[in-house]
Amino acid sequence: MSQTVSPGKEFLDSVHYYFDQAAQHSKLHPGIISQIKICNSVYKVNFPVEVDGQIQVFEGIRAQHSQHKLPTKGGIRYSMHVDEDEVVALATLMTFKCAVVDVPFGGAKGGVKINPRTSSVETLERVTRRFASELIKKNLIGPAVDVPAPDYGTSGREMAWIADTYHAFKFGETNALGCVTGKPVGQGGIRGRNEATGLGIFFGLREALHDSAVLQPLNLSSGVAGKRIIIQGIGNVGYHAGKFLQQDGAIIIGVAEREGGIFNPDGLDIDSIFHYRKDNATFQGYPGGTFINNSVEMLEYDCDVLLPAALENQIHIGNAERVKAKIIAEGANGPITQEAERILHAKGVVILPDLYLNAGGVTVSYFEWLKNLSNVRFGRMGKRAEEASLKRLVNTIEQTTGKSLSAEEKTLIIHGADEKDLVYSGLEDTMITAYQEMREVTHQIKAITDLRTAGFYAAIEKIGVSYQSLGIFP
Repeated sequence: MSQTVSPGKEFLDSVHYYFDQAAQHSKLHPGIISQIKICNSVYKVNFPVEVDGQIQVFEGIRAQHSQHKLPTKGGIRYSMHVDEDEVVALATLMTFKCAVVDVPFGGAKGGVKINPRTSSVETLERVTRRFASELIKKNLIGPAVDVPAPDYGTSGREMAWIADTYHAFKFGETNALGCVTGKPVGQGGIRGRNEATGLGIFFGLREALHDSAVLQPLNLSSGVAGKRIIIQGIGNVGYHAGKFLQQDGAIIIGVAEREGGIFNPDGLDIDSIFHYRKDNATFQGYPGGTFINNSVEMLEYDCDVLLPAALENQIHIGNAERVKAKIIAEGANGPITQEAERILHAKGVVILPDLYLNAGGVTVSYFEWLKNLSNVRFGRMGKRAEEASLKRLVNTIEQTTGKSLSAEEKTLIIHGADEKDLVYSGLEDTMITAYQEMREVTHQIKAITDLRTAGFYAAIEKIGVSYQSLGIFP
């Protein structure tokens, strides 16, 4: 009798499949390869919480995939669909994601089986603090051990609760705020974190859209401007990715959500549709486009770039053949199944893989962690000194040439880098460098022709060097 494979198990199998595809090209010892692939540890806990005068038991999971670098890093998601396979798959992906973008963390992930949409704020706070305390008791959280972050169903609010709970247990610890990232700015967060994943997607896609070797077979012109883009999911990631792409000249022709989609071949205003849906809980009735009842069909619409930024397994063997996009930019984790990927590659579709493209979040989380350890805001020490230096330069140029700049021009030139400027700059450099490293792999190893395999290979080699350097103890 056949058994249905759970989505979490299917996702984990896909991650392992992609790993194996890349690992076969590595010259690392098979034992090292096995260590890199396997999940190091999984902690499952069932804990009681009082809800409306009644005791309810909740299940929490924290997986630490690799400790080749510490701390381990990964979000905590709240969903009724959380299971061990899904959490392990996401933790595994985090290990390789961090390695691809040179963030010195091991991969981890967590989840609590709770519906954040139907639970009260009081219940969510109680569950969050209790789960945090369970992790603290087992030494599974801390600035040098394991650093959670927001994920599906959680936000800066939950991260602030975790940070406060950790501080209560570890009172007086100087680096306590570094126990978690994605916090509100007022609670030790960093400016630019909210839009980081979407901005990273923009930088990564922009880099690909300037790569002539990628564009020529697709018959696409260079640059973001004029590219027709469909986005699935207009949450934090999809909205910010769409916003930055639109600012650079892209045409957002469609946005799909769970209750329906909106389509306009002449383009949509991302801010307008985002706020319309926020106010009305649907796109239906929006005057600037056609409402699509079955939004899944929009994955098959003609476009230059398809940006799935929702959940896993959205493009599968049942619809892959009908996908017309020339480039698929994976804003979500695992939106394409392995069977679908084989079909898409055969059609010549270019896939920008999740382990690279949506790494903006963990990259800026790394910056936040560094900020918490240093206990000083980025830019605080140098902003005014930089402005004074630029002001002297402008004054010298004006005196030498005898010409004056306008007040607006002076303000633009003299502006010193603040925290957001530095975060954006660091993220841009990270995404450009990582893309070029993946492309270099495809040049060096002719058998590797796709960017996902190249990304996994680059990550495996970096992690392998760490394990070889560390040795085996005892």
